[in-house]
Amino acid sequence: MSSIAASELIINNRGAIYHLDCRPEEIASTIITVGDPARVAEVSKHFDSVEVKNQHREFITHTGYVNKKRITVVSSGIGTDNIDIVVNELDALANIDFETRTIKENLTQLNIIRVGTSGSLQMDIPVDSFVASTHGLGIDNLMNFYRQNNNEEEKQLVQSFVTQTQLNNNFAHPYIGSASGALLKNFVDGFHHGITVTCPGFYGPQGRVLRLGLANPALIDNLTSFTFGKHRITNFEMETAAIYGMGNLLGHHCLSLNAIVANRISKEFSKDGAAAVENLIQKSLEIIADNL
Repeated sequence: MSSIAASELIINNRGAIYHLDCRPEEIASTIITVGDPARVAEVSKHFDSVEVKNQHREFITHTGYVNKKRITVVSSGIGTDNIDIVVNELDALANIDFETRTIKENLTQLNIIRVGTSGSLQMDIPVDSFVASTHGLGIDNLMNFYRQNNNEEEKQLVQSFVTQTQLNNNFAHPYIGSASGALLKNFVDGFHHGITVTCPGFYGPQGRVLRLGLANPALIDNLTSFTFGKHRITNFEMETAAIYGMGNLLGHHCLSLNAIVANRISKEFSKDGAAAVENLIQKSLEIIADNL
């Protein structure tokens, strides 16, 4: 097998991958991703011990233990462009030999769990509640740069989404990824389940109007009313679909958990979003430590 060129897999002078600035031994096989770099410490403060702390740009990584479970928490920043970096580099740390620059013969499956915030698109999913995403449906274009491998239900869901939401050629063609059933089954009690739409921005792409008009002013209404069999869209944000899409192609188990800080239908915003996120962090760590 040919080695991966230095321009493609960038390893710094301490033997760490370029953006995350982590070496393979510094990463656990169960990984929590958060958008906000400050949230890394909000997660790791619950660790019994922390053995690694790294920081490069917006990417902060802490690895430690909760009980006997080794966990890494890493910040991605906002958006799917950063998820492209984070998931590729986490996979490289697990599955590429940095000495030979070749893909390992025996691959490691990571558990990658997003813990973040999002806006609800359903009246019955209030602020401060939690959503575990059954699917990530992307309208941001990232996964269109990769060869995809969707099952028949996923293909039909995307086609139905395009038809019902009236997205046309002015928008990126939607893509979809599914949550890991092995992870999702542990996050049932206290969690709403549904499709999370991943957008390429916070304002216009999520239907917000400040001074600019929208190309698709009916987008929120169309997202809220979308159904496909038993599936509906519960929320939207800016990372989930990329994690699911890339993670599935690379053979990892992925799940996205979100605290709802805004309800776009009732026009409410959480009075204490930090408390909602803290509650989600504690609940998630307890489940991870006990079940994964």
